[in-house]
Amino acid sequence: MPEPTLGSWLDTSTARDRARPDQEAGMTRHLARSTDSRAAAPVRIVHLGVGNFFRAHQAWYTEQAHDAGEWGIAAFTGRSAAIADELAPQEGLYTLVTQHPEGNQYSVIGSLSAVHPAADLQALRGYFASSDLAIVTSTVTEAGYRRSANGSLDTADPEVSADIRALRQDPLNGTVTTAPGKFVAGLLARRASEPEATLTFVPCDNISGNGEMVRRVVTELAAAVDPSLVDHIAERVSFVTTMVDRITPRPTVDDLAAVVADTGVDDPAAVVTEPFSEWVLEGTFPAGRPAWEDAGARFVDDIEPFETRKLYLLNGSHTLMAYAGSILGFQTVNEAIHDDRILDWVNQWWDVAARHLTLATREVDDYRAALLERYRNPKIRHLLAQIAGDGSQKVPIRLVPTIQGDRTKGVLPTGALRAVAAWTLHLRGLGAPVNDARAAEVAPLADGSLEQSVQHVLEWLGLGGDAEVNAETLRLARELESLAGTSH
Repeated sequence: MPEPTLGSWLDTSTARDRARPDQEAGMTRHLARSTDSRAAAPVRIVHLGVGNFFRAHQAWYTEQAHDAGEWGIAAFTGRSAAIADELAPQEGLYTLVTQHPEGNQYSVIGSLSAVHPAADLQALRGYFASSDLAIVTSTVTEAGYRRSANGSLDTADPEVSADIRALRQDPLNGTVTTAPGKFVAGLLARRASEPEATLTFVPCDNISGNGEMVRRVVTELAAAVDPSLVDHIAERVSFVTTMVDRITPRPTVDDLAAVVADTGVDDPAAVVTEPFSEWVLEGTFPAGRPAWEDAGARFVDDIEPFETRKLYLLNGSHTLMAYAGSILGFQTVNEAIHDDRILDWVNQWWDVAARHLTLATREVDDYRAALLERYRNPKIRHLLAQIAGDGSQKVPIRLVPTIQGDRTKGVLPTGALRAVAAWTLHLRGLGAPVNDARAAEVAPLADGSLEQSVQHVLEWLGLGGDAEVNAETLRLARELESLAGTSH
């Protein structure tokens, strides 16, 4: 079996029966650049948030670019430095395990030229001060951008306020802890060292309009620290909006053991992911970028149709399966989609959603087919209970617009209303347990009879007063209630 270099191989069902010589001798080895990969590329990208998704997505896209040798990434951890400690002995290398239905594909990713703990502000400022730096990417979760309810920078956040004070007092050395604070600290260092250099921010968290979101919080924090920096940002800094997608489960003990068994490499930093990956980007790169399109990234003039496609077709079907599937007794997406009833319901929802998409029919049909292939992958254990969390934030944006759109045309969208009915039963205690940040607000919607619960939920969603919608949702809720626990 070949060594896990920058190439990769597909493991078949008999791969573990074909022992390697070092395995026969009971030996394992560790990743090192001298034996497993190219030399570390010069740092031209800084990334905040070294999670599994980043390493399966942006780092993987950079690895696949034909000019990857020119685009090293310096990555900074979140609050925990554990991943930096794991990657340091491996010189930033790690194994990416792509779990195909027929077996695992292994490859070693070498695009991380350096990994630092979050608190290493000296290193962060040093990279920003270099004219070599062209791009700043981030995966810090939505909460990490420190926004208030209206989308502005949350200056009432104690850590944001502390960052502002620190940078006012010492622009080039003040200690900051938040992502917006680090962005502005880096820009201050860059302006002082390379005032004419350009830079592009590329946020990669799963947030609609994430480029404008980052522009806003960075500009507002800059204005609070040094108003002259605002004009510099407007002239020298670009913000790209992205849509990202790749399921990346937390590696299990068995996953890590498989890496050792199949490759002979002991890699505690291995990442597990699915074969599918998508990255759509809108915006300009004045300082250049890697050839991410080599791995399938798409650069578009308008990202909104792609964001809506994902929101409705992927996220919407996940919401439907999370509630309806768990009511029937299924635990994972893979289990649920193999049930003919769930498959039919998903397709009914997709038929509703497709009426509200602006992309070409072929594009939508291909995406639906790709989603079914992903859902049917037995290697990816995507828990319905996990997807079911925070329905109060998901149902309104994933389902309600299509219902409202259909009703304006006199259409009764059964495929969408079934998901609303399932969420209603979820709030009443059927299926996955309720785990919602707004539980105190939405849990009382389930009080009373089923008929009352449906009415309360529809009113809360802004769909009350429509007798046809009310009657159809109640019918679907009763149907689902009668099917509870019938997965086997």
